[in-house]
Amino acid sequence: MAPPQFNLIDGDVLAEILLRLPPDEPEHLFRAVLVCKPWLRLICDPAFRRRYRAFHGAPPLLGLLHRTQVLIGDPAPRFASTTSMPDFPHPGSDGCPTRPLDCRHGRVLIHMFHDQDAGLLVWDPVTGDRHVVPNPDIDWIAYTGAVFCAAAGCDHLDCHGGPFRVFFLATDDGEEVIKASVYSSAMGAWTAPVSLDDSCECYARHRRDLTAKRRRYIPYVQSRRVAAIEDAVYFTISRSTAIAKYDCGKNRLSVIDPSPPDTEVYGGFITLMVMEDNSLGLAGVKDFSLNLWSRKVKGAAKWVPCMVIDLEKIMPMAKPLKGNGANVVGFAEGLGVIFVSTEDGLFMIDLKSGLLKKVDEPGFYFSVLPYMSFYTPGMVPVLDFVALHCTASICLHT
Repeated sequence: MAPPQFNLIDGDVLAEILLRLPPDEPEHLFRAVLVCKPWLRLICDPAFRRRYRAFHGAPPLLGLLHRTQVLIGDPAPRFASTTSMPDFPHPGSDGCPTRPLDCRHGRVLIHMFHDQDAGLLVWDPVTGDRHVVPNPDIDWIAYTGAVFCAAAGCDHLDCHGGPFRVFFLATDDGEEVIKASVYSSAMGAWTAPVSLDDSCECYARHRRDLTAKRRRYIPYVQSRRVAAIEDAVYFTISRSTAIAKYDCGKNRLSVIDPSPPDTEVYGGFITLMVMEDNSLGLAGVKDFSLNLWSRKVKGAAKWVPCMVIDLEKIMPMAKPLKGNGANVVGFAEGLGVIFVSTEDGLFMIDLKSGLLKKVDEPGFYFSVLPYMSFYTPGMVPVLDFVALHCTASICLHT
């Protein structure tokens, strides 16, 4: 018998099928474009990419970087992929010392420590675009940073190219005060640094230590990923229950009131996040339970408990002599995913489904930087992706 004849699927029907391919496994679309030229044209069409982004909503998680505490040193320059695609080549793989600071809006912010070309690198792993930003005019000793898309009206579903802003939040080494500055790619310059108000309790503690001639307490900006809500960013201060806020519109640093609950019992490991109602959230582990809080600002501001998850029931976790055995080290906004580190590795927990997935091996994770972006044909050459994927597969099997 003659083999059956199959007709190519109607273009509209095919598009509806391809729209449903999961964005967190981008190789499916790349393989689909190799089927035939009509499929290639359809998938690489900008209109299809726009429909694909709108259909899936929040950009998928493609990989992770992370930060360690100041005295631990910097992690190896590695972009850990959370999909079956190969890792993106890290800018520090050439031996240049680097320090990742943030992943947001399709970009990665990395502090580069070249001997003659030190500065901040804004890197798009998907397109490969790189922009070097000079260091701000702050004599930093402890710091964090954030990168944001600055395109007017952008929905941040697929930020690639265009203007951006870089936030730099640091403890000034000479003045021992917390400062903030913002870089605009459109202006090509940093704003003049603004300092945290002198009435802050962490400053008062610092002054008491100086008066008593004790070992000084210095209000260090913690090296964690910030939480961003509208035109403000929130960050934590070491050995303090305070959460600081930088309001970009007002160009003002302040400490929010009241302080969050149970901060000290979380062992210094808390993660700030953006809740579904766009309020500021906080997560920490206490007595082997993951506790989530939300800051409500209608009327008198207060912290309200949202969720408690018994970690002993869902993940491997040894009971230590001291501490909780697990630490919250990150959050992926839009995905509702919490990152928890234990002696068995790094895990992510889907807060809606409760599903647990191991995403990296054991290590010291202080602040996980989730990289979320759509990665579709048309953004990068298909043949380059296929060649890279095949090379990585060969290396894994040899």
